[in-house]
Amino acid sequence: MPEYKDLNPLEPGLPERSLARPYPAVPLGGDGSEISSYLRTYWHILLKRKWMILATAFVVTTLVAIFAFKTKAVYQAVSKVAVEAEPAQFQAVQNLDQTQPTDSTFLQTQVSVLSSNDLAWATIEQLHLDENPEFAPVASKGASNSRAPDAAETYWIQVFQNALSVQLLNGTRIIQVSFESPDPRLAARVVNALVANYAEYNFRTKYDSTRQASAWMEQRLDEMKARVEKSQQALVDYERNNSIVTIGGNQDVMEQRLGNLSKDLTEAQNDLAQKQSLDQLARANPKEVGVLVQDTLLQQLQGKIGDLQTQYVNVLAQYGPNFPRVVRLRDQIQQIRSLMQQEEKQVLDRVHHDYLAALGREKLLSAAVDREKATIGQASQLLIQENILKHEFQTNQDLYDGLLLHVKNATISVGLRANNVHVLDHALVPGTPIRPRKGREIAVGLIVGLMLGITVAFVQEGLDSSVKNADDIERFVPVPALAVIPSAASVRPRGSWLPGNGKHFPSGNGEISLAVAKTPSSPLAEAFRTLRTSILLSTAPRPPQSILVTSSQPGEGKTLTSLNLAQSLAQRGGKVLIIDGDLRKPGIARALGLSDKKGLSGLLTGAHTLDEVLLHVELPVNLWVLTAGPHPPNPAELLSSLTMERLLKELSGRFDYVVLDSPPLLAVTDATVLSAMVDGVVLVVESGVTPRNAVVRSFRMLQDAGGRILGTVINKMDLRHDGYYGYSYRHYYGSDHHAEESEIDQRRESPVSSTGPENRV
Repeated sequence: MPEYKDLNPLEPGLPERSLARPYPAVPLGGDGSEISSYLRTYWHILLKRKWMILATAFVVTTLVAIFAFKTKAVYQAVSKVAVEAEPAQFQAVQNLDQTQPTDSTFLQTQVSVLSSNDLAWATIEQLHLDENPEFAPVASKGASNSRAPDAAETYWIQVFQNALSVQLLNGTRIIQVSFESPDPRLAARVVNALVANYAEYNFRTKYDSTRQASAWMEQRLDEMKARVEKSQQALVDYERNNSIVTIGGNQDVMEQRLGNLSKDLTEAQNDLAQKQSLDQLARANPKEVGVLVQDTLLQQLQGKIGDLQTQYVNVLAQYGPNFPRVVRLRDQIQQIRSLMQQEEKQVLDRVHHDYLAALGREKLLSAAVDREKATIGQASQLLIQENILKHEFQTNQDLYDGLLLHVKNATISVGLRANNVHVLDHALVPGTPIRPRKGREIAVGLIVGLMLGITVAFVQEGLDSSVKNADDIERFVPVPALAVIPSAASVRPRGSWLPGNGKHFPSGNGEISLAVAKTPSSPLAEAFRTLRTSILLSTAPRPPQSILVTSSQPGEGKTLTSLNLAQSLAQRGGKVLIIDGDLRKPGIARALGLSDKKGLSGLLTGAHTLDEVLLHVELPVNLWVLTAGPHPPNPAELLSSLTMERLLKELSGRFDYVVLDSPPLLAVTDATVLSAMVDGVVLVVESGVTPRNAVVRSFRMLQDAGGRILGTVINKMDLRHDGYYGYSYRHYYGSDHHAEESEIDQRRESPVSSTGPENRV
């Protein structure tokens, strides 16, 4: 094998290796870039499930597009109405042009009026909408005809209001009325008719209410006129009978004098109340008397003592109580306090004397008023009834005049008052439908589909309990990840699907089984060589000689891993044997294209000898194979027999390395039995498929059986999403395969060598 002359053969003794890790690995994301780590994780999830996300987005967008194109177009006609403030019901003619402020309650009331059932039914009857097939579906029309008249009216009003929209524009007195219909002309007609009915209703309502009020006022006016005439006649008769006209001037003089006295008494009472209040406040708060009476001297003394106290506190804190200045300040404070007390007493006495003087004056004036009232009372006794009659007459006269003025204003304003509803924009026939807006709805459907797909992707990722990478393995089982085997699709370079490109990158299972031998420059071959190196360095003082390759579940790639591991070990120049220990579902013979008539089952049962069942296959590397042979009825008993144990010992003496492929651990007990007979066990885990609990369970089973677990192999890992090397991995290992193309092609064309007629050792 000249192409591997640079590889050294296996030495009989290797230096002792330590399994301890002197330097702990730096955890990923430990540099404080948690946000970047999260973003990378999310990005990997999106890339991993991009086809599901795109499929979800495509399905949702397609459904929305189908719905948009099949939905019948709906048009909306819009009209705008300006509503002014409601004027007073009875207004003077000169005030008819004055407007009142509009409140939100009034405008909301008008919105409710426009949406009322009466206006809706009036519009339906006016336009005969119940007979128009564009107004409602024909089936619904037929259903409504079978109802009672009241139920049919309710039905059509409900249909009308479902298509109607009335809203008050924010910050304005404008009400927008819109109606939706498949027929654009019908939508415009309905809106214009409804607005016209609303304006007519508004004017008619105000006119009717004004006429009713005017009729009521005219009736009251006749009654009031009769009362005025009656009260006037009573006043005239009373004055004639009592000769009140002779009193005249004397009455006016007495009333004037009484008025002056009453005015003086009122002022005296006010003054007494103020001085009494001031006296009570001063006695209740003697310390505040300076502020209450605005005494300047007290206010100055209070300000002065405040300054001295501030100085006293500062000097006392600095020099102590016996310092001369402190003593002087203390004496000054005492003197000012004494002055303040004297002044406060004088002010209190002065306030009290003022109060007593005001009290005496009030009593004198009160007595004078009482005397004057007695004098006038005698003269006014006859005028009491006259005043009553005058007041009654004047009141009736005023009421009559006011009511007469209102009746005249109402009669004129009924015909002159303008309507407070104005149509700003009449509804025009819409040219474009409001729905469906196909472009916008399809765009929204695409966005919703992408969001739904991304949500489902994250949900699936959260529910996925499978092992993704080496970190997951080492987190749950205390053994190292020996190698990461990428999936074939994730390491093929761009353009590898073109004719002549990528032929050194295996694609099918047959090519992957012989990846190390047939495509040694491929990333898969390099990954298996990495696995070989990890296994050889996994134990001390010597590398394991017999290696069992197993997995938790079927289909995880243990057979392909066994074949490529054996090929990579054979590249070192030693003698390597691969045994198909899966007697239930063998795969080594099929992968190598060999006959499975003679194999391990026949050897264990004594039907064949070892030399008869061993096959020598010359690939670009030399490899010996022991196939499974015919299916036995008791594979577990054969593999757990002493014959199998002695066979492995014998083969370890004849070969440098023995690779044993076995059935899945959780399916049958074969691998568990074989694990105790070999030097080490390699557990194959399929990335993104094998559940974590299956890996943990398999590890415990191997431990309980006494197997020596060398580590795990992450198989079929998609480096585009889950790997550590990324997309550059396949570029690095795929860039130089053209340089070796000629040599590899020549080596493939060389004849297969044989050690005998049956390829035996």
